[in-house]
Amino acid sequence: MQNDPSMEEWLRLYEVATEFKKLKTWEWMYDSDVFGVQNPEDGEIGYCCIMGNLKEVFALAVYQGSEGLAGLEKIMSGHTRENDPDIGYTQKCLMASFEDRDYLQKADLELIKKLGLKFRGRNEWPRFRSFLPGYFPWFLTRKEALFLTHALEQAIDVSLRFKEDKTLLTTEVKGKYMVRVPEKIEDIILWEDRWVSPPQAEPGTKSDDRVDELRLRRLKGRAVRSKAVWEIELTFSPTPVGDKDERPYFPQMLLIMDHTSKMALDFNLFVISDDLSEIRDHILGFMEKINLLPDEILIRKEVTHRLIKPIASLLKIHVKTVKELPAIKEFHRGMAEFMGR
Repeated sequence: MQNDPSMEEWLRLYEVATEFKKLKTWEWMYDSDVFGVQNPEDGEIGYCCIMGNLKEVFALAVYQGSEGLAGLEKIMSGHTRENDPDIGYTQKCLMASFEDRDYLQKADLELIKKLGLKFRGRNEWPRFRSFLPGYFPWFLTRKEALFLTHALEQAIDVSLRFKEDKTLLTTEVKGKYMVRVPEKIEDIILWEDRWVSPPQAEPGTKSDDRVDELRLRRLKGRAVRSKAVWEIELTFSPTPVGDKDERPYFPQMLLIMDHTSKMALDFNLFVISDDLSEIRDHILGFMEKINLLPDEILIRKEVTHRLIKPIASLLKIHVKTVKELPAIKEFHRGMAEFMGR
């Protein structure tokens, strides 16, 4: 397929990954030693994180753009699945990891065989994956493979210099990262160090606040106002779906829980989308169905605030942002136990 790397491009990626693995750069670098590599093709910066110092995961992760960097910073600040169920579904990165053979899929093993490569032992088998928010980890496109090859090459360069100079990635200017920036001269790419301030990440969903005001006024006039407190969260279903041979995705999952009783009031799945209007319409439909309005809605995330704000504002429902949603947390815990996770 045109979107797939050629065999020569795959071979180069495996060769560079093997060279990176042999250096064992994680013996002198930590995952907090972050640096950037700019993609020669489109100018996007990948923020690189070398993992392996704890002897658990051996990998180079390349967090793409400001959105990817925001995900990395969340992880580094202590976010886990326990306190942030979405953390595993919202990463935007490319990863070259070194695994046991059993962790590779059939397609990985077939490609390695076609390339005439051989690996043996624990944590010796290269595996390349693309992570996108809301999608299942997947095989690389040609563009992703080429960029990951550049990132591995530059990670070798940076890590060897960092070994000799531990101040290489240090700056007194907060928020800046040392980035390897390419300059194309005919068919040659030259690289230089440059300190860069990343732009702020854009919201992952459209902030269209349009609602049917007439519909809301009708609901406001007839619905019963209660003292109930609801918890509302837009998250991801842990079970991926998708057609054969297409990248699976995690459906968006809307949860509406009663804060006091911890009872699930509404649960619905939606096709992954940047547009919140369908989900907002569903919430409005739920309110119409039960003919009841809560006194207060508790939320935890910005995306949920953008989702609920237009409705709550016109219906005069108080919305409060909190650090934790106990009923929804209990729901996630029960679902994880049911699925054996």
